[in-house]
Amino acid sequence: MTTEPEITDELIAAHGLKPDEYQRILDLIGRTPSFTELGIFSAMWNEHCSYKSSKKWLRTLPTTGPQVICGPGENAGVVDIGDGQAVVFKMESHNHPSYIEPYQGAATGVGGILRDVFTMGARPIAAMNSLSFGSISHPKTRSLVHGVVEGIGGYGNCFGVPTVGGELRFDAAYDGNCLVNAFAAGLADSDKIFYSAASGVGMPVVYLGAKTGRDGVGGATMASAEFDDTIEEKRPTVQVGDPFTEKRLMEATLELMATGAVISIQDMGAAGLTCSAVEMGDKGDLGVRLDLEKVPVREVGMSAYEMMLSESQERMLMVLDPDKEDQAKAVFDKWDLDFAIVGQTIAEDRFVIMLNNELKADLPLKALSGTAPEYDRPWVETPLALPLGPVEAVDPAVALLALAGSANYCSRAWVYEQYDSMVMADTVVRPGSDAGVVRVHGTKKALAFTSDVTPRYCKANPFEGGKQAVAEAYRNLCATGAKPLATTDNLNFGNPEKPEIMGQFVGCIKGIAAAVAALDMPIVSGNVSLYNETDGVAILPTPTIGAVGLLASLDHLIGMAPVLGDALVLIGETTGHLGQSAYLAELFGRAEGDAPKVDLVAERRAGEFVRAMKAAGLITAAHDLGDGGLALAATEMALAADLGVSIKGGDAGWLFGEDQGRYLLATAAGDKLLAAALKAGIAAEIVGKAGGDEIRLGEAKLALAEVRDAHRHGLARCLA
Repeated sequence: MTTEPEITDELIAAHGLKPDEYQRILDLIGRTPSFTELGIFSAMWNEHCSYKSSKKWLRTLPTTGPQVICGPGENAGVVDIGDGQAVVFKMESHNHPSYIEPYQGAATGVGGILRDVFTMGARPIAAMNSLSFGSISHPKTRSLVHGVVEGIGGYGNCFGVPTVGGELRFDAAYDGNCLVNAFAAGLADSDKIFYSAASGVGMPVVYLGAKTGRDGVGGATMASAEFDDTIEEKRPTVQVGDPFTEKRLMEATLELMATGAVISIQDMGAAGLTCSAVEMGDKGDLGVRLDLEKVPVREVGMSAYEMMLSESQERMLMVLDPDKEDQAKAVFDKWDLDFAIVGQTIAEDRFVIMLNNELKADLPLKALSGTAPEYDRPWVETPLALPLGPVEAVDPAVALLALAGSANYCSRAWVYEQYDSMVMADTVVRPGSDAGVVRVHGTKKALAFTSDVTPRYCKANPFEGGKQAVAEAYRNLCATGAKPLATTDNLNFGNPEKPEIMGQFVGCIKGIAAAVAALDMPIVSGNVSLYNETDGVAILPTPTIGAVGLLASLDHLIGMAPVLGDALVLIGETTGHLGQSAYLAELFGRAEGDAPKVDLVAERRAGEFVRAMKAAGLITAAHDLGDGGLALAATEMALAADLGVSIKGGDAGWLFGEDQGRYLLATAAGDKLLAAALKAGIAAEIVGKAGGDEIRLGEAKLALAEVRDAHRHGLARCLA
């Protein structure tokens, strides 16, 4: 019999359990837990797995609609795209592991989100990532960026899924805690979706995929705590990925699903074998018994604690139709992957763990999942921002060149050219546009994908910032010609035990809820990442929104590049809002004033107008206005077309203001477009034209070649 450590106050604290939570465990089981049981409770009751600080507010998000086949609660969300097909997608974080070990942290983040998709029966067709790093001058930033980007590319490229979009930002608030949010989407037949709820008593529980090692033990608990000066000690809690094994696992899993052998299936992600087994049992109102000596391992002498909490990658857990065991095993043998019956479902509400006939854990299963602690954390509303003070006048040409070459607004080609965006040969629009677009293979349809949030807005005004993240995702899809379908969220915040941080979370949730309801983009999946702080310094509130839209035909696709002679028409109201703008941040280092207000009715009207104008054949190109306002949007269109543009001059608010709900449209029929806008009740104005080899902002002008050089090479210069 192996000796287990004595349960002490220090050991309880090291497992992330507060004294009252440990008392709750004692009350539930009526005795002192074993070491393995303590680890299981720690894994299931930590923030990363239980959502104990956020559940109350997540329930307020709109998650249903006629297009939604499956909302939150499964491995990924499922949305109908017609013709018996569905898109399956989700976004989730791998923040803490990526800061500790950038390459493997980011790589396994990609691997985990891909498994979430193909576990549902969908073949992945697209990936994105949203990355937030500290200031360029911080000593860790360069190594983190290089490691994370290489990790994402290394895994995604080897697995064979196109990376079609994403975000990259730099801000000192992320100096001690970078964010790596990974998104994946896949295609499935809408009547062949696989779920995780176990069913049937005495059914075999089958372990699939790679062997279990000691990597990642305690990873979920680590991800539910702040960082401090012991960060290097946490390195062993980071998992190690193998994309070639994952590729084989996907092919084997999809082949297995076609046999009819799968009753339920669950990815082994955070908290590994523990979380996957508990979730399958809980959803099916069943208990689970596991015999750990049957678990395939790659290290000798592993304890029950280590096996239950390992987060080794490329693993799945399945409840199997016993009549098809031989057929199922043959599939996994063919793909040279482990297939082992490691337990069975039981009628009692128990989670029983055995190792070599020795009882290691015997716990009430539902208590681990359904009755985990749930908190209504105290929160305070974020104070209203002070009015923006005077802004110094800067020559528009100087300002534009500074913005276009800055780390935050230059080309992201240095990043996305390290990713394979064309594998599978269905990518229609590559990274660098408003949204990535992927053809639905064998059809005329396509899917558009975007990821958006403006953290400085969320800090200044969480409600408007939450709305804006959704609204910008909506605009990016509409500017590509896609009808927005649904969203996934990745809610990254600091320590929720601080009322001001919890207030940011609540405000953003309220804003997101209002926007997804108004824009008919329900949240169908997501992830919450809290405790993103180091030595008490929190990140900016960063509620990333991943959104998916549908193009019924590629004829509806709108590009970003105007043609010679096109008029440029500004759609939407302009008041010259400079609060929390890129102009203020990049030129003056100021994060002041309020976030721009988001009129959701106007957003929807403008987005529908843009799509209607494409259908009417009245627009050549479109681009939404976001950071950097009119001047930066016009410049990005010019660079896309390799063609100069001239924009009517004005003050900084006119050129660089960030009023919401706006698009810049290129058209050969300016008068007809203005007439259509007038009829639709939408503000519209011809503000310039395409042509020449300069970017002109009123009297100010820059050679297009100079701007292209600053924009194209800005990131490489910053990260050299």
